[in-house]
Amino acid sequence: MQLKIMPKKKRLSAGRAPLMLFLCQMISALEVPLDPKLLEDLVQPPTITQQSPKDYIIDPRENIVIQCEAKGKPSPSFSWTRNGTHFDIDKDPLVTMKPGSGTLTINIMSEGKAETYEGVYQCTARNERGAAISNNIVIRPSRSPLWTKEKLEPIILRNGQSLVLPCRPPIGLPPPIIFWMDNSFQRLPQSERVSQGLNGDLYFSNVLPEDTREDYICYARFNHTQTIQQKQPISVKVISVDELNDTIAANLSDTEFYGAKSHRQRPPTFLTPDGNTSRKEELRGNVLSLECIAEGLPTPIIYWIKEDGTLPINRTFYRNFKKTLQIVQVTEADSGNYQCIAKNALGAIHHTISVTVKAAPYWIIAPQNLVLSPEEDGTLICRANGNPKPRISWLSNGVPIEIAPDDPSRKIDGDTIIFSKVQERSSAVYQCNASNEYGYLLANAFVNVLAEPPRILTSANTLYQVIANRPALLDCAFFGSPLPTIEWFKGAKGSALREDIYVLHENGTLEIPVAQKDSTGTYTCVARNKLGMANNDVHLEIKDPTRIIKQPEYAVVQRGSTVSFECKVKHDHTLIPTVMWLKDHGELPNDGRFTVDKDRLVVADVNDDDGGTYTCVANTTLDNVSASAVLSVVAPTPTPAPIYDVPNPPFDLELTDQLDRSVQLSWTPGDDNNSPITKFIIEYEDAMHEPGLWHHQTEVPGTQTTAQLKLSPYVNYSFRVMAENNLGRSLPSEASEQYLTKAAEPDKNPTAVEGLGSEPDNLVITWKPLNGFESNGPGLQYKVSWRQKDGDDEWTSVVVANVSKYIVSGTPTFVPYLIKVQALNDAGFAPEPAAVMGHSGEDLPMVAPGNVRVNVVNSTLAEVHWDPVPLKSIRGHLQGYRIYYWKAQSSLTRNRRHIEKKILTFQGSKTHGMLPGLEPFSHYTLNVRVVNGKGEGPASPDKVFNTPEGVPSAPSSLKIVNPTLDSLTLEWEPPSHPNGILTEYTLKYQPINSTHELGPLVDLKIPANKTRWILKNLNFSTRYKFYFYAQTAAGSGIQITEEAITTVDEAGILPPDVGAGKAMASRQVDIATQGWFIGLMCAVALLILILLIVCFIRRNKGGKYPVKEKEDAHADPEIQPMKEDDGTFGEYSDAEDHKPLKKGSRTPSDRTVKKEDSDDSLVDYGEGVNGQFNEDGSFIGQYSGKKEKEPAEGNESSEAPSPVNAMNSFV
Repeated sequence: MQLKIMPKKKRLSAGRAPLMLFLCQMISALEVPLDPKLLEDLVQPPTITQQSPKDYIIDPRENIVIQCEAKGKPSPSFSWTRNGTHFDIDKDPLVTMKPGSGTLTINIMSEGKAETYEGVYQCTARNERGAAISNNIVIRPSRSPLWTKEKLEPIILRNGQSLVLPCRPPIGLPPPIIFWMDNSFQRLPQSERVSQGLNGDLYFSNVLPEDTREDYICYARFNHTQTIQQKQPISVKVISVDELNDTIAANLSDTEFYGAKSHRQRPPTFLTPDGNTSRKEELRGNVLSLECIAEGLPTPIIYWIKEDGTLPINRTFYRNFKKTLQIVQVTEADSGNYQCIAKNALGAIHHTISVTVKAAPYWIIAPQNLVLSPEEDGTLICRANGNPKPRISWLSNGVPIEIAPDDPSRKIDGDTIIFSKVQERSSAVYQCNASNEYGYLLANAFVNVLAEPPRILTSANTLYQVIANRPALLDCAFFGSPLPTIEWFKGAKGSALREDIYVLHENGTLEIPVAQKDSTGTYTCVARNKLGMANNDVHLEIKDPTRIIKQPEYAVVQRGSTVSFECKVKHDHTLIPTVMWLKDHGELPNDGRFTVDKDRLVVADVNDDDGGTYTCVANTTLDNVSASAVLSVVAPTPTPAPIYDVPNPPFDLELTDQLDRSVQLSWTPGDDNNSPITKFIIEYEDAMHEPGLWHHQTEVPGTQTTAQLKLSPYVNYSFRVMAENNLGRSLPSEASEQYLTKAAEPDKNPTAVEGLGSEPDNLVITWKPLNGFESNGPGLQYKVSWRQKDGDDEWTSVVVANVSKYIVSGTPTFVPYLIKVQALNDAGFAPEPAAVMGHSGEDLPMVAPGNVRVNVVNSTLAEVHWDPVPLKSIRGHLQGYRIYYWKAQSSLTRNRRHIEKKILTFQGSKTHGMLPGLEPFSHYTLNVRVVNGKGEGPASPDKVFNTPEGVPSAPSSLKIVNPTLDSLTLEWEPPSHPNGILTEYTLKYQPINSTHELGPLVDLKIPANKTRWILKNLNFSTRYKFYFYAQTAAGSGIQITEEAITTVDEAGILPPDVGAGKAMASRQVDIATQGWFIGLMCAVALLILILLIVCFIRRNKGGKYPVKEKEDAHADPEIQPMKEDDGTFGEYSDAEDHKPLKKGSRTPSDRTVKKEDSDDSLVDYGEGVNGQFNEDGSFIGQYSGKKEKEPAEGNESSEAPSPVNAMNSFV
C-alpha cells in the first residue's frame, strides 16, 4: 500500500532560510500500505477483497460456491443474510464456510437441489474497527429447458417468394445462443439473401430451388450447462415454374398454367421490424444492436444513417451482411433516430428506430479509505451519475446511517460525509449506495483513526544508477499517523539540501533534474511526526553516457562488390554494451553475405536489394545510442564480359590446435571465376568406421578461411573443403591429413527402449543400438537392467554385446517392469539412463464379462450392457470388448438354418454398446468376451433375446385376372419379409371415370391366409384402381397399387370416343362367343364351300372361271363392311399407331406390378386410355394410345377377332 498524494511538485529555491528542507503535507486520505511487516501490528477495519458477482447464475449440477474474502486487523469474522434475514449456516448440514474466509460452499451434489438455495445473499465482514458488506448476490440456477413438442408441416412455396423459419427457442437462464445447422451438424450458409435474425429466426429475402431441403434445424446452445437443444427439423420445398405447371397439369385445367417467369420481381418490404417506426432502449456501456431485414426480388441491400448526427467511427460495426448495426460502449450521446434503408432495382423503403440510452449508476468519485490521526479532519465523497439520476444513501457498518449509533465527529451533506476532530471511536466502515431503476453501486470505505509513529517503507541502502545529465529519482515511501513530514540530507555530515537543483515530491521522492558526477553519494530520508522519527539511506551512482565515436558513413558501391560500415563505441567502464545493426529500422536479412565483427558490418556481393539505411545501436542497462548511414547501390562500370563459372577447389588444407574434442582447419580459396564465393562447405571422412564415405561437417561464410570444428572421440578424421558461389559448387579439395581422436566413454545411451513380452512368461527388452561413430571407443556393450515396478526388488542387470535385444525369462504374466539400457565401452559408462516402463508377456483373459443385459430398443436395435472384467483377470492391455451375436431361428417359422455369427468390437473400457441392423420378430443369441493384446477371453453365458414384430414389406405381387361385366379376381403373393405374424390384408379400391377423376374409396379387410379374392357387384366397362397392403400387430406395411377394367355390356360394342385432341381407350368385345357371329361365320363358310365345288366342276368340264377377278368385280356384300375404313367391325386405330411407347407407361402386360411401380396412376400418363384386352379380359394396352401391335403370347390374342380374320382363316 502506498501514500495517496496529489501529483504536485515542490521546488526548493536557494533563498530559503532553513538549513533543512521539509516536505509539508496537507492532511488527506491515507491508505494503509500493503507492507507485510506493517500489517502485523497495525489495526485496520475490514475491507472486502473478493466477492461473487451481483447476478450469480450457477450450474445446478455442481456445488454452489459464494465467494466473500476480506482483509483486516484483527482478522474479520463473517456472517451472511439470505433474502434480508440472518442465514444460520450451522443449521444447514449442506452449507460450510471456508476457514479464515467468508466463502460459502453448498454441497448440492450429494443430496440438495439448487432451486432450494435461490435467493439474495449478502456477506458481512466484521472486526472491532467496523463492518464491511458485500453486494447483494442474487443466486439463480441456470436452466436449459427442452423445446416444446410441435408438429411442423412441410413448407411448400414458389421460387422467389420470401420465407421466415421461426426458431422460438425455450426460455433459458442465461438466454441461449442460437444457430441453424443441418442433420450433418454443418452450419447453414448465410448471405445477403439468407440470414439469421437477432431473435434466432432464419429469414429468406427470396427463395431459390437450392433452398429445398428437409433438415433446417434450429439449435440452442446453453453455455452455462454446456448443453445444446434441438428443434424439430423443418422441411422446405421450393417449386420451380416447370414443377408447378406439371402439378397443375395433373390436377387443374389448361387455363391455370404459369408463364416462364419464376415469380414477379418486387420492391423491398421489411420482414422485421414491423411498421415504419419502432423504439429501442439500451443501457450505457452495453452494445446497441439495431436490425432491419427486408424481402424483395432482387435481394435488397441495407444501408444505415443517423438522422440527427453521424455514426461514431471507431465504435460502429456492421454485422449479418449490414442487416445489423452495432455500436459498442454506447453512451447517452448515441440517443437519437436511426434509419435503415432497404433498396433494390425496383425501389426503396426505410424504417426509423428511435433509440434512447439510459444508464445504470456509474462512479464519478468513489469513496476512498481514510486514515486519520486523533483530532484530524477528513471527508468521504460518494459521487455517481446515471439516467435517471441515482439516489445516494449512506450506511455505517452495514446499518443505514439514519439508525446507526450517533457520532458527533461526522456530518452528512448529501453525497459527502465531513469528519471533524475525529477520535479513535470514530473508526468505522461506511457504505455508499447509489441506485436507480437500472441498478446500483455499493462501495465500502473505512475511516481508521490511528496514532502511529513514522515508518519508512523503501528498502534500506537501495542503489540508484543514473547516466550523467539525466534526472535521478530517489524514493522514500513512508507511513505514519499523523501524516509525517519528510526531509532529505546528503552525506555523512548531514549537509542540508538547500539548492534549487532539487525537487521534493509529496510522496517523499527526491528528484535531481540534471544529475552530475558530483551528485554521486549517500542520501538520507527522514520522516517525522509528533509521535516519533524514522530515517533511511539510499545511494546514487552517476555513470558516463555511452557514445559512438566513429559513426558509419554514407557509401555508394557497385553491384557485386563489398562494403563495410564502422561503428566504434565509448562507454562507462562499469557498463557492458551490446552492439546491434539494423537495416531500414528492422533486423538484418538472414543472409550469409552480412557479417558483423566487433566494430564493423560487412556486406559482400552487394545487390540492389541491399540499398537502404543501416543503423548501429549500442545498448547498456542504463542507456542506448544509435547512428545511421545510407547505402546506395549502382551498376558496375562496363568491363569486358567476364567468364563466369563455379569456383576452383580450395587447397593447402592445414590442421592446427588439435584437441580431444576440437581442431582448427584452415585453407586457401581457389579462384572465384568472377562470381564471389558465398560459402565454404566442410566434410569429413571416418576412415575407421566408414572409410570412403564423406559426411557434412559444417558451413562457413565465403569471407572466412578458417573454421573451428567440433570432434567426436575415437574417430579417424580426414577433412575436405568445397567452395560455392551463385553458379554452383566447386570440386572437393584434396583431403587433409588424418587425425585420430582419443577414445572416451559414450556420450549417449541407446534410444527407443521398449519392454514387451512375446510369451506369457518372458520380457523382451529391445533398443536402437549406437552406431560406430557414437560408440566413442572400442568394446561397445550394453548394460541391461530391470526390476518390477510395483515391488521392492533390487535392479537385476546383465551386460550384453553390441546387440539390440535381450529376453528375460520366467517372469510373471503381464507385470509392469522398469527398464534401463546403458551404453559402455572400454573407456567407461555413458550417463545414467532414464528408466522406461514395459510389461511382461500377455496371456489370454481368464474371466468372461458378467451380468450381461440386453435392452431391446426396437425391432431392429438392441442395447447390450455388461460388467467390466477385473483388470487383474485381463492379463494384458485391455483392447476392448467383443460381442458375438447370431440369429438362431425365426420367431415366425422356427426353422433351423445355417447360423451366421456377427461380431461387434467396442474399443477401450466401454461397458455397453448398440447392436444395429437386427431383423424384426427374430430369435437372437449373444455373448460377450474381453479382448487384450493376446486375444479373446472366454465367452459369457449366452444371452437370448427376441426382437418385436415390425411392419411387413409390400406384397410380393398383385395380379388381376378373369375380368367379367361386374367382377374382378385378385391374386397375390404374401410379403417377402412379413416381419411378424400377418393379421390381415387391406384392399382399397375406387373407380376412375373417363376424365381421370377418382370415385369413392371402398375399404375391404381380407384374412391373412387368403391369396385370392373375387370382387363382385362392380360396374361394367369401368376402370378401378386398387391399393393393397398387409398388416401385422405392429402396423400396416407398404402398399402396392394396380388398375383394371371390367368388360363391356354384351348388348353392343362401344365405339371409341375421340375428342378435344385426347384419345380415349378403345374398348373391344370378345365377339367370338356371340351367337350372331357364329351364324355369320357358318354362312360364309358354306358359301365358300359352294363356290369351291362350282369352280371344281367347271374346271373338270374344261372351262375356266376366274374366281379372283369375279370376286374383285363382285364383292360379296357380306364381306364388304368388314374393311377397316368402314368402321363397323374393323379394329380401332388412330393416326399415331406407329409412334413409340410413351415414357409414362410402366405397367407390364401380365398385370404384375413391381414394388417400385406401385404408385402409378392414370394421372401419370398422357392423353386418356387407348388399350385393348386379351380374350380373358385383362388389360394389355397402354395409356396415351397404342404404338405398335405386340405379338400374342401363348394362346391369347392381342386383338379382338373380326369377320375378316375369321374368313382368312378358312382360306
